[in-house]
Amino acid sequence: MAVALLVAAGRGERLGSGRPKALVLIGGRPMFEWSLRTLQALPSLHRVAVALPPGAEIDAIGDGVVVVQGGATRSHSVREALRAVGAGDPVIVHDAARPFAQLELFERALAELDRGDVDAVVAAVPVADTIKEVADDDRTVTRTLDRGRLWAVQTPQVFRREALERVMAESPEELLAGATDDAWLIERAGGSVAVVRADPSNIKITTEFDLRLAQVLISERQP
Repeated sequence: MAVALLVAAGRGERLGSGRPKALVLIGGRPMFEWSLRTLQALPSLHRVAVALPPGAEIDAIGDGVVVVQGGATRSHSVREALRAVGAGDPVIVHDAARPFAQLELFERALAELDRGDVDAVVAAVPVADTIKEVADDDRTVTRTLDRGRLWAVQTPQVFRREALERVMAESPEELLAGATDDAWLIERAGGSVAVVRADPSNIKITTEFDLRLAQVLISERQP
């Protein structure tokens, strides 16, 4: 059966909330609880590890859930949660900052991994804007990319456990420190990654504007 790693160790400075991002309330619940409840509804899920910032305290959150202290970076948090979650394959990795990921998206990502000869499947959406590469020194445009082949990567991401454990163990610490996407570590190691199309509402909450938008989305869902 599958296991899940809920990455919730972000400090949330850009939200200006004065508390860890995962504990910011949305619709009366801490942000991480929205994703946790969705994960717990997956019939194929055995266990969830939630990676929280050092010192963060939460109430009891149910059987089959273990809380771990996250690391200094995202990949370090994933590594600690993977160590703590126990046996299970495949592994779902999801950011608590994306509380609107639907159960159906998790199920499609798992099904795609099961069908395909790949090491990982990531949720993503086609890029709608024109993307330009810009020089670091003077910000002049160096080229315009073909957006027809570009996808903006999100979570959930699902992995064959052996592949994820291998890159977490073998990647240099400086590489883990700079990785913003675990699937990139798989790609770099020569593994294969596929995408499954996500819904535009699967937003990532990073700024105060995102939080205001999240409150609107929640109000539309609640009676």
